Amino acid sequence: MSPDFAPALSRDAALRRLVQSFEAAGLPEARTDARFLALHALGLSPLDLTLRGRDPLGEAGAGALRDAAARRLAGEPVARIIGAWEFWGLPFALGPDTLVPRPDTESVVEAALRLFPERDRPLRLIDLGTGSGCILVALLHERANAFGIGLDRAQGTLAVARRNAEANGVGDRAAFLRGSWLEALTGPFDLIVSNPPYIAASVIATLQPEVRLHDPRAALDGGEDGLDAYRAILSGVAQRPGLLSAGGALVLEIGYDQAPALTRLAQTAGFAEARVGRDLAGNDRVVTLRPSLAGR
Repeated sequence: MSPDFAPALSRDAALRRLVQSFEAAGLPEARTDARFLALHALGLSPLDLTLRGRDPLGEAGAGALRDAAARRLAGEPVARIIGAWEFWGLPFALGPDTLVPRPDTESVVEAALRLFPERDRPLRLIDLGTGSGCILVALLHERANAFGIGLDRAQGTLAVARRNAEANGVGDRAAFLRGSWLEALTGPFDLIVSNPPYIAASVIATLQPEVRLHDPRAALDGGEDGLDAYRAILSGVAQRPGLLSAGGALVLEIGYDQAPALTRLAQTAGFAEARVGRDLAGNDRVVTLRPSLAGR
């Protein structure tokens, strides 16, 4: 049940009431969720809340906070309620067809940057299934002479990604195209990155409600064994020898248990090198692939 917020209630008291409500509902990040939602619903900065916490909510603030609380208590993720989330220290707007950027995906950015440590080196990048554009924008933010393309099948998603690129100051070095994986692309690219759908279709029904009910299924469903997108990407690269530049690489996010299967797929497709990296929790999370010289 959503807590009641009277217009005369102070902001500080409302935040405490929101925390208590979330804790009573068993939400794991009750205090953090409550603070994010209070700042969003009341249109405040953290400093505003600190300096003017005794100010009353007012009619509009009380209504906005009541609505946000009800949505969170019904299971909607905070990021969906706010309509934005942070990734790599940068803000990203979300849309109905985009995943919420997750810390695990920063492993892809880290692995890609390690491949090309020279900050001023010109690079050509492509992000397959770009979603909010978070991977591409983060890489362009770190490499000032890089140019990148974000590819996605959903036109609405591309509009969100384009806005995120512009908002984060890299819009002049990013292009966004509608397409499926590597169709109609010509290289060479120095780097291909992707966080593709990799959940086995039969597993989706067992995911946490925040994911199952609120993330777009198309961004989750990796087919019967979760590997359909990887097959499409690897075969696309193998069939286009000029798509990767000399020394170019693929960096792909994977499920925690998919490294052996993906390594086998990569070997079959002619990739000579496969390196597995882990996320902060110690799980396998990213695979870096380079094609064999003979395959170029």
